[in-house]
Amino acid sequence: MNERKLILYIATSLDGYIAKPNDDLSFLNRVQKEGEDYGYYNFISSVDTIIMGRKTYDWVMKQVDKFPHSDKETFIITRTVRPKKDSITFYTEKLSDLVIELKKRGGKNIFCDGGAQVVHELLKEGLIDEYIISVIPVLLGSGTPLFKENRPEQDLELVSAKHFETGLVQLHYKKI
Repeated sequence: MNERKLILYIATSLDGYIAKPNDDLSFLNRVQKEGEDYGYYNFISSVDTIIMGRKTYDWVMKQVDKFPHSDKETFIITRTVRPKKDSITFYTEKLSDLVIELKKRGGKNIFCDGGAQVVHELLKEGLIDEYIISVIPVLLGSGTPLFKENRPEQDLELVSAKHFETGLVQLHYKKI
């Protein structure tokens, strides 16, 4: 049996920000196009577990009435203890322990949906197996950087690079 992979699937500006100041994600709207999901449907069908930071979760829940991944086991990484809510576990323990345990279980892949602090912790431990990064054609100048400093160097291999009519470029790398 193959080990499950942890895949970071995220969008960033060309200058490396996943959000503008004040957690503003409005820059993502510039690449919204009717009928174009940039491979998201195929990707999301390949995973059965979601890991996301609490700030990202809070932002998502302000946009929708129902959590969009309610059909998947979800772990919200937080410092605040909260009761489990349907398929959502608010996880307060060590993130690396969770990921190591999830990778041992059978099932589909694991989707890391941000945010920056979760990504940083996973990078420090070398736990991200693949990166699917959609680069939005905009220079934001400031905001929340996707990759923080002070993490180990990691070699990657390009799996694919796709460009779209909107100017979005999607890069897919795997850890060597």
